[in-house]
Amino acid sequence: MIALQEFLEHVGRRETIVAGSPHHALMHDLAQEALRITAALNGAYRSADEVRELLGELTGRAVDASVTVFPPFYSEFGKNLHLGVDVFINMGCRFQDTGGITIGDGSLIGHGSTLATLDHGVDPAHRGDMQPAPIVIGRKVWLGASVTVVPGVTIGDGAIVGAGAVVTKDVPADTIVAGVPARVIRETGFRAS
Repeated sequence: MIALQEFLEHVGRRETIVAGSPHHALMHDLAQEALRITAALNGAYRSADEVRELLGELTGRAVDASVTVFPPFYSEFGKNLHLGVDVFINMGCRFQDTGGITIGDGSLIGHGSTLATLDHGVDPAHRGDMQPAPIVIGRKVWLGASVTVVPGVTIGDGAIVGAGAVVTKDVPADTIVAGVPARVIRETGFRAS
């Protein structure tokens, strides 16, 4: 079995997670832990402090007291999720963070949003293989309700993503994007500083 740090370095280099490999096995083992923790998080009322404590267990690091998450919240890995200060995540969000999700300070994630960081192999003979690519959400970003962000996307500081958008490419700082696929509508007129 490989160590978590080795796995994180592997996906950080965007190297393939080969189906049936030791990396794949570790990912599945940690998924079971994440499912246990999120079941505890989502299974009953939890105070804000209890939610942060469970998020700390999920991520393997302390979560700042300014972070607010409204359950239910889903993560299939947890150990590659990085939350800044003053982050708000609304109900029903689904984070596939195996490839890495970073959410910058002061960002808001609308309810029902999905952030995915893995693509499966295109070749049917290797469909079980996965290609990791991180999602980076800058500071003071606002994702509206039911936004989907695909692997490898960076959303710049101060950007706004309209409800229901599917973000398939990088979003410039201080812009508003919307639609499927998301397209720049205009600049916000403000600078996230």
